[in-house]
This record gives sequence, C-alpha cells and structure tokens, in this order.
Amino acid sequence: MRLLIAQMKHETNTFSPVPTPLARFAHGGSRPYEGDEIREAFTGTGTAIGAFLDLAEKAGASVVLPVAGNAAPSGPVARDAYEYLTGRIVDAAAKGCDAILLDLHGAMVPEGLDDGEGELLRRIRVVAPQVPIGVALDMHTNLFPAMAEHATVLAGYQTYPHVDMFETGQRAARPILAMLEGRARPAMAFGHRPMLPHVMRQSSLDSPNREIQARARQMEASGTLAATFFVGFPHADIPFAGASAVVVTDGEAARARRECDELLDIAWRDRAAFVYAIEPLEKSIERAARIDARPVVLLDHYDNCASGGTMDTMTVLGAMLDAGLEDAAAFAIFDPQAVKQMQAAGAGANVTLELGGRLDMPALGLKGKPRTVSGMVKRLVDGRYRNEGPMAKGERGDMGPSALLDTGRIEIAVISRHVEPYDMGSFRALGMDPAKKRYLMLKSRVHWRAGLGPLAKAVVECAGTGVCTSDYSQLHFRRVRRPVFPLDAER
Repeated sequence: MRLLIAQMKHETNTFSPVPTPLARFAHGGSRPYEGDEIREAFTGTGTAIGAFLDLAEKAGASVVLPVAGNAAPSGPVARDAYEYLTGRIVDAAAKGCDAILLDLHGAMVPEGLDDGEGELLRRIRVVAPQVPIGVALDMHTNLFPAMAEHATVLAGYQTYPHVDMFETGQRAARPILAMLEGRARPAMAFGHRPMLPHVMRQSSLDSPNREIQARARQMEASGTLAATFFVGFPHADIPFAGASAVVVTDGEAARARRECDELLDIAWRDRAAFVYAIEPLEKSIERAARIDARPVVLLDHYDNCASGGTMDTMTVLGAMLDAGLEDAAAFAIFDPQAVKQMQAAGAGANVTLELGGRLDMPALGLKGKPRTVSGMVKRLVDGRYRNEGPMAKGERGDMGPSALLDTGRIEIAVISRHVEPYDMGSFRALGMDPAKKRYLMLKSRVHWRAGLGPLAKAVVECAGTGVCTSDYSQLHFRRVRRPVFPLDAER
C-alpha cells in the first residue's frame, strides 16, 4: 500500500493586511517541510498529519511525503506560494499511489481564487481521477462544492478549541483505509445554511455548538463514518463563507443526506444564539477592575492572530495602562522592530520605545497607532518551544526572536512571529507564569481555553481594534452569498 500524505493549511482573513508568502508556511524555517522532515516533525504529535503517519505505520504502508506547510492565519495567500504547495502535491499524485491523505484547513483563499482547497483537489483529480482522497479539515472550513465533489471523505474538527486534531485525522483516514481493504464504500452528502456565526459564539464548550457537535458524535457512534458541522470562518468575503455540514456513511447515501440536513437544521433553528453581543471597552475595563479574583483574563478578541489579526493593535493594552491595572501580563504584541530595539539594548536595560501599531488596516479604514511604552527588558529569547497540549500536543512552535518588557505594572510579551496564546509552552519560553498574575491580557478568542482555560477565575471580553472585529458592520462584505444571517433581515 502506497499512501501520499501532505499538509497545506491556512485560514484566510480577506480583510487582513498581513501578507502570506511561502515563508509563512515554513514552520519557522526557510521553506515548508519535505520528505523525512515531515516524519520527524509530526510523528507522535496531536495533529491530523500525525494521525495519518500513525495509521500508515500500523498498516505497514509505504509513504510519500511531498510537502507540509501550515501558515498562521493572515491575508490572501501569495499565488506563487499556493502554486508551490499545490505543485508539490499534484506532482507526487501524478507518480501514482493507492490513496491520498491531506491535512488541509478549508478556508484558504489564494490570490485570484476563492477556494484554495477545492482547486487543489480538482488538480489532483486531473492526474489521479480514481484514487481515494481523505481530507481532514478545520471546523472553520468555508465549504465550497468542489471540496466535496472531488474528495472521497471529508472530516472536520468537532471541538473548538481544536483539541481533536489527531482524532479528526483518524476519522478522515480510516474510511479510506477500509475502502482500500474492501470493507467500506464511503457515500458523502454536504450542504449549507445562509448564516455567518460569530466566532465568539462558536466554541464547542458552549451552546449551541456544543449540542450540534454532540449530535455529530452520536451519529458516528451509531455507524456513520464521519459527521461534521462546520461553523465556518466569517472574516472571508467569499461566496461560501459560513455554516455547512458533511456526513459520510458506508454506502448509505440517503442516510448521509438525512443526517447532514439534520445538523444544518439544528444550526439554523438556533441561529440567533450564534450572534455575539458586544460590550463597550470602557465598561469591560471598569468591570475587570472590580473583580476580586486572580487571574482575570482580558480577551483582546478583535486582534486575534489566529483569525488573521495583525496582533499589534494597542487599544486594549493601552486601556489597561490608562486604567492603572497592575500585576498584569499581556501576550502578545507582534512587533519585530521593537524586539530588535530591545535586543540592541540588552537584557536588564531600561528602554522607551514605540510599541505596536506598525500595520495599517485599509479594509477597516484604520491607520496603525503605536504607543510609547517604557520599561525594563526583562528577558530575551529565541521564541522556540513545543506545545504541551491538549491542542496540537508536541507540535513545534516558534514566536521568532522575542522579548519580555516589564513596565513595572504589566509584563508585555513582544514577538516576531504570529503565535496565538493557547499553549503554556509559549509562556514558559518567555519565562512567564500567567497563573501568578491578577490580570492576563490575551490576543485570542476561543483557543486560549485549550491550555489556559483552567487558570482563569474570571473572563472579560474586550472589544478593541482589529480585522477580527466581532462587529460585522465594520466589515464591508461584497461577495458573500446574500441574503445571509445576521447581515440581512429575515423575510
């Protein structure tokens, strides 16, 4: 048995000014992983590609590993980067294999295309029309028909925070392996509902997504091969942004259709619960100051790099400084220039510098606003670590050269590569202990709950500034399918 295994992952925020060249897919290196680099990087990790490698080994299969690239969310993918990644995969498929297992995201928008994953699968089908293809996808997939039409099996995460990446890889791959052995005949149904769930209301730890994902797992427990409800990624102005579902059964097409529609109907029935109510920042900061607990997590959710945010807006951090909040930590401000200044000054030096606000946000009509900050360079590190879990356990992380700036009231992590604070490994790399702080500001939305959720004694969601805004009125949707809830009034 010969299996082609590859990874090509990116969640595209079409409103984001952060560029997405090939280097962003390089896991901190000069290019994406290839060949044995992939095996070394992902074997034993809690990732979908890690699951593929594990199943291949157990099946005694030979493995072809053309490329593995995973870029932090940002703006549209540079076309040359897309062509490089897809070219490696398609060229490998053209040389022949028994099956293809792909670790994709599902919300990639390359320059000049709306559907990066669907186009990849279409190209594979040109050179390998009959080869079974299993695809693991993120819950934030924006499902275009081409993805389902060209794949044999699609399976997406059932948790947000995404702590089931490995299990999703198994759910995508096992039906393919069973098919090769003559033990399964995958039949797939997919569909959509015209709704854009707010990311802040998408967590599978909360209603209504908790109940939808539970129902999907019930379907699988009753014999369905894979059942997935995708909440979708709303910060993409493309036709099929938003909610969708895919169900795969063993030869029972009618059952797949029925269960797919059931998941979609549950979501549509509860669509109002997917709408997020925004609290003004001033009230959030005032409320946080009155909470007698530690730590209080302050979520700067408008500027989450894992949704394509610049991670350099200073609105929420500035409000904390202005309010005089003390015994606090902030993770993180993306500012490679400030890191270089602190490196030049050296650990232990006192510095005054312009922090953040390096990137303009033309999609929102906003200019970057740096803030003058003074403090001591408490620590300088290379920014490398491994995830401790439960999300993507064992996977390498790289913040790039990083610094810890201590203002006397707030310890500020300043980094050179976009990393969302969802794993304690990133904090340990900087010598930070968030559990000991009264306030902990995180540029995150939901994923922080994977590794840091148990620490929080209270959570205050702060409406700051950024292209991950939860205020849809700040985003100019021109191409998403209409009408769509909640952008349009229902008739």
